[in-house]
Amino acid sequence: MPNSPAHAYSDTLASFKTASGAAGQLFSLPRLARRFPNVARLPVSLRIVLESVLRNCDGQKVTPEHVAQLAGWQPTAPRVDEIPFVVARVVLQDFTGVPLLADLAAMRNVAASLGKNPKTIEPLVPVDLVVDHSVMIDHYGTKDALDLNMKLEFSRNRERYEFMKWGMQAFDTFGVVPPGFGIVHQVNLEYLARGVHRGKDGVYYPDSLVGTDSHTTMINGVGVVGWGVGGIEAEAGMLGQPVYFLTPDVVGFELTGRLREGVTATDLVLTVTEILRKYKVVGKFVEFFGEGTESLSVPDRATIANMAPEYGATMGFFPVDGKTVDYFRGTGRTAAEIEAFEAYWRAQGLFGVPRTGDIDYSAVVSLDLGTVSPSLAGPKRPQDRIEITHLSAKFTELFSKPVAENGFNQPAPKLAQTFKADNGIDVKNGDVLIAAITSCTNTSNPGVLLAAGLLAKKAVEAGLSVKPHIKTSLAPGSRIVTEYLQKAGLLPYLEKLGFNLAAYGCTTCIGNAGDLAPEFNKVIQEHDLVCAAVLSGNRNFEARIHPNLKANFLASPPLVVAYAIAGNVTRDLMTEPVGVGKQGRPVYLGDIWPSSDEIYQLMKYALDPDAFRDNYAQVAKKPGKLWDQIKGVTGQVYTWPASTYIAQPPFFESFTMTPPPLKAGVQRARIMALFGDSITTDHISPAGSFKETTPAGKYLVAHGVQKADFNSYGARRGNHDVMMRGTFANVRVKNLMLPARPDGSRVEGGFTLKDGEQTTIFDAAMAYIAEGTPSIIFAGEEYGTGSSRDWAAKGTQLLGIKAVVARSFERIHRSNLIGMGVLPLQFKPGVSWESLGLTGDETIDIALADDIRPQGDATMTITRPDGSTRAVTLTLRIDTAIEVAYYRHGGILPFVLRQLLAA
Repeated sequence: MPNSPAHAYSDTLASFKTASGAAGQLFSLPRLARRFPNVARLPVSLRIVLESVLRNCDGQKVTPEHVAQLAGWQPTAPRVDEIPFVVARVVLQDFTGVPLLADLAAMRNVAASLGKNPKTIEPLVPVDLVVDHSVMIDHYGTKDALDLNMKLEFSRNRERYEFMKWGMQAFDTFGVVPPGFGIVHQVNLEYLARGVHRGKDGVYYPDSLVGTDSHTTMINGVGVVGWGVGGIEAEAGMLGQPVYFLTPDVVGFELTGRLREGVTATDLVLTVTEILRKYKVVGKFVEFFGEGTESLSVPDRATIANMAPEYGATMGFFPVDGKTVDYFRGTGRTAAEIEAFEAYWRAQGLFGVPRTGDIDYSAVVSLDLGTVSPSLAGPKRPQDRIEITHLSAKFTELFSKPVAENGFNQPAPKLAQTFKADNGIDVKNGDVLIAAITSCTNTSNPGVLLAAGLLAKKAVEAGLSVKPHIKTSLAPGSRIVTEYLQKAGLLPYLEKLGFNLAAYGCTTCIGNAGDLAPEFNKVIQEHDLVCAAVLSGNRNFEARIHPNLKANFLASPPLVVAYAIAGNVTRDLMTEPVGVGKQGRPVYLGDIWPSSDEIYQLMKYALDPDAFRDNYAQVAKKPGKLWDQIKGVTGQVYTWPASTYIAQPPFFESFTMTPPPLKAGVQRARIMALFGDSITTDHISPAGSFKETTPAGKYLVAHGVQKADFNSYGARRGNHDVMMRGTFANVRVKNLMLPARPDGSRVEGGFTLKDGEQTTIFDAAMAYIAEGTPSIIFAGEEYGTGSSRDWAAKGTQLLGIKAVVARSFERIHRSNLIGMGVLPLQFKPGVSWESLGLTGDETIDIALADDIRPQGDATMTITRPDGSTRAVTLTLRIDTAIEVAYYRHGGILPFVLRQLLAA
């Protein structure tokens, strides 16, 4: 018991009272500061982590030394200590949640085969899975689009949902929010987050979590410490293992001033993303402070927190203050919960947004909100911000620039040409073919959604319209959004422009935009056109939105509507009309852009406590007829019926209670790929659709699945046979082993060279495995950017790739590689595979010391075809002692399973 006399810091247990006189207990940080005065100047986010370490100090997994180390944090000290962080709960989305559930089911199979109680495998903290990634925009622009899309969703995903139903009855602490309620991060903000929890021992503690989606950080907007991890790390956390991470730097981000008229929270977050990505905050906490921060609404804070993966930080944290309390009240939390929430933070001395000088940060970045301008980001990365004034010129410039400079390598005269599709519609480069109000980032924010509705109203009244061939969709993060758009009288105007309600889910942002008309696909491919999508999302990586749309721009919801009306991104909306209205009158963006006063007048519809309570009461009571019709098998051990969606994962084959002897390093490996910078987890493990001609498509066809029923890679993540074939199968990924074409362009797609012949990476991997030959990947900066995608690491492991050597790694993917027993290694500064002259025909040996040390050195020996060799020193990116243990056990899952079964 944490409050027993044996607790090393039992003197920090204190009482507090709520405003109505209710009493509670907490582990007091002010009392801890009597021993460690430094605590009073720690960043707020670190103090919340410190509270968890203090409360869970059991002398075994969490020791008094851990408390002392974190309490003594210094802003610029070397980062060598690891923190064992015990989280209050775990949140899953369904693309990552299904494979996680499959792993848990497979663990129960192992337990049963060893004569153990299968219930040994049971989450020890609450786990909520929100089904939000499975719906696609097949139907759009009609009143029945939502109903039709949901029926298709249930038809395609029945086997997955039956598996979830089994999980709900098999695991005591596993709950599901069914399809059609919203996006996981908005559901988390509005419903799952409780602010503070009360343990069985009567001790209150802050809400905290990890989630299997990189945008879990959205919850940082309400003062909750949490971030995205891979499902393999989340499994360990839910099964009693602390989440271990290196003590971080904490960058303070000071906001001053106020946003100008016409500037949205989306414009602000794109600016913050650009600043912090340049500042290099990977692996760091970012904590917002200052009077500008205080002025931001909670939805605006959540929008900024949501984009932490895009700026590379572990978190983008906002402290609790009066606006947080108001948000909890407005979203239907009980009076008792709100009282305990506010009283707890006041008792800990952590209520309110810090001002300059209150806290010691590792570094401070500043931004005057008054300098932020309306912006978009793209066409290939979320950190590439473009002020709306410059978008037309920037697209024109990139159209002819080389691919190496983020361009499209097209001849300049082609930009003005028009091509006719078979359906008679003229198509040009820069044409907007998808315009989507989508994603967790912006559909949680009533300010920008009401702005989109107001802009639509003004546009319709001015006589503007959207061409019917543009795929328009409205996919809010919550049912509440539809309710307040209806109450404000704005939904009919969005519908008149084609933005009919199409789904409650991730949709376009995750790659579930659905297909374009075949005629458009044909004309784009025949003429190599650079057409565009404009979406209110957070991700626009290559081929993520649609395989045939090369230019993808992130924008605020009102700008999505504006560009849908304009129809082409080469139109300069600051100087040219958005369109032609009644009586042939040109209508400019300024004519239809809503004022902040107009938006404010409608905000009263957005926070109605009764509406939130009524909506989320239906999760358990009235989840819907389609969900009620799903029937899962019962029992504590899953029986794995034949399915191309769900298959018993192979990660526990030949499992033994004692780990096999470690083969430290890699011997006689062949190179599978040579990649450049910014290889994303979308490049490694795409989430969207795929063709019959791909290895995954051929596999499904061979198993009797029609192309119309392929669904997506994301939906197939419960089947390793599909997913390993989809690894490195992104249609835009470029393996630089393959020689350049005469025009300098590169082969795109999941290909490699084996014995001098071009083949798919999957086929080469299977051949290497059959030969008993390990393989290796080389890459540049920021390897593994993007989503917390387990399968980017799982697929890598199943292809027999033993190590990845890169110039730098993104946080989650590096951790996932270790979690799957794959070595992450980093070049020393100034060294790259290019500087070493690698071409792909070399043989690679990597030697590790017998006593593997975190962040120690490893020796790579390159043997060229002529027999010459070269030795290179690399940095081992196994960063902590616990990660050494994971690697020795072959990954985090075998490590945790051995612990559970031994107990």
